[in-house]
Amino acid sequence: MVIGPGGEQLGLKSITDALTLANYAGLDLVLMNEGQTPAVAKVMDYNKYRYEKQKRLKESQKRQRETSKDIKEYKLSVLIDVGDFETRKRGALEYLKKGHKIKASLRFKGRQMAHPELGKDVLLRFADALSEYSDIETQPKLEGKSMFMLLAPKKDMEGSK
Repeated sequence: MVIGPGGEQLGLKSITDALTLANYAGLDLVLMNEGQTPAVAKVMDYNKYRYEKQKRLKESQKRQRETSKDIKEYKLSVLIDVGDFETRKRGALEYLKKGHKIKASLRFKGRQMAHPELGKDVLLRFADALSEYSDIETQPKLEGKSMFMLLAPKKDMEGSK
């Protein structure tokens, strides 16, 4: 079974006739389904076909990467210094600009558990520093000796990449 360059069916042809048709058109004869009866061959530009196939594959991989964004975790502490805070803020900002989510976590040590409000203040300060680029997805929540919060990139920022 031979299919022409415009998608029209040319009917059942012998291999030599199909190759002659392809050569006459200046194109290639490509076997579309292997091992089936009748075998389907298409007259087309094979390089163009391969290029389009690669382009579709790259596009699907790009869409897949966009849908599977990572969650990057940044660990803070109750007694975090200004320089460390700024460093983590800059790193988180880069990830937010790429469209990834940020998990800010904080672990209480020793007697710090007596004052969980100090940890909550640090996390809210971190969220406030990134408020231009992110929204709080999960408010600070205490689980055992840890407190964490989830930040998601703003919707209007994702479209402007």
